[in-house]
Amino acid sequence: MEYSVENIRTRFPALASGAVFFDGPGGTQVPQAVIDAVAGYYRDANANEHGFFPTSRRSDAVISQARQAVADFLNAHEAAEIIFGANMTTLTLHLARALGRTLKAGDEIVVTRLDHDANIAPWLHLQESGAMVRWLEIDPADCTLKLDALERTLSRKTRIVAVGFASNAFGTINDVPRILAAAKKVGALTFVDAVHYAPHRAIDVQLLDCDFLACSPYKFYGPHSGVLFGKREALERLQPYKVRPAGDMIPDSFETGTKNHEGIAGIAAAVDFLAALGRDSGPDQAPGLEAVAAGRRRWLKQALAAIQDHETRLFSRMLEGLLALPGLRVYGITDPKRFSQRTPTACFTLPGLAPAVIAGKLGAAGIHVWEGNYYAWEPMKFLGLEEKGGAVRAGLCLYNKDEEVDRFLEILRNIIRGAI
Repeated sequence: MEYSVENIRTRFPALASGAVFFDGPGGTQVPQAVIDAVAGYYRDANANEHGFFPTSRRSDAVISQARQAVADFLNAHEAAEIIFGANMTTLTLHLARALGRTLKAGDEIVVTRLDHDANIAPWLHLQESGAMVRWLEIDPADCTLKLDALERTLSRKTRIVAVGFASNAFGTINDVPRILAAAKKVGALTFVDAVHYAPHRAIDVQLLDCDFLACSPYKFYGPHSGVLFGKREALERLQPYKVRPAGDMIPDSFETGTKNHEGIAGIAAAVDFLAALGRDSGPDQAPGLEAVAAGRRRWLKQALAAIQDHETRLFSRMLEGLLALPGLRVYGITDPKRFSQRTPTACFTLPGLAPAVIAGKLGAAGIHVWEGNYYAWEPMKFLGLEEKGGAVRAGLCLYNKDEEVDRFLEILRNIIRGAI
């Protein structure tokens, strides 16, 4: 497929502001198709589920179609394995609480020091049941996991292994297939936090053979919401906490209360936006919804491969410029030969300047970045950054372009020179 960043940018109304959005790791902008889908739901289908009247039936159809779209996005076996929720954190806490019912004193859970706290704190809470948490540690040199200790960290007592697909702070892509394979050897259930990975690479839960995987549509051009995949057999073995009238079958048993229907409509639109980019004929003319649904899984793979190529090229430009700036330190993998092991997210500090000061100066110049710990509290504390205000984070995504990278680097040079 032909990748035209200028064509893609025309689909995102927010980009007309002229701002440079490098805040994507905290949430991307949305295309007009997502805005239209959310508004269209309110206009044509705004009702609760399972009623005997037109708007309710339309609402049922919206949710069903979105569930299938996310199943295609993750290559799940069936749509019933997709659970919608408020966000990844809430879904993970909900799942962890259900899994906690299966644990006993002395059972072990493995987490990593590299993860976002949404994939650490829910499992730490299970220590209340007598379970023990064991840690897979970080190599501070390149912010990767010390996988040489993986087998020693696991044991016959390991019941759950929770790992992030990619670090939302440093961009590190973990060797998840290796970790999941080791977990299966000891009979543990596996949970993957794919929030930071999903916008940048294709996900195949059947190939991974993970038991659970969570991601956030607002990180891949959709509304603020969360998605949880669970293998049918794994979900059906659990007893989630729910109200009594709620259905006992999946996915209903895990979806507490009334869902965010308008957001779910936007999720489907975000997936179909990405799928349309992967059409063999390119993104110039949007296909109909039936055509998208028919080719969705194949087109998504093609789109995400093209997005990866674009982002990797752009990140090489950004990283080369960052490493050339005097005193600036980039955390994580910096060797271009290892870019297959990271996402296009740069985390950096400058001596003598607090991250909040740097982010403030960039923000005043129209460059949107994040600073702090981004809820990656454990790794920031481990690296000694938490007490220093964390670090600055700039992330690239499918709509960013060369001129934006160059503008960002020039402003940073002026900050270092004291001109800003």
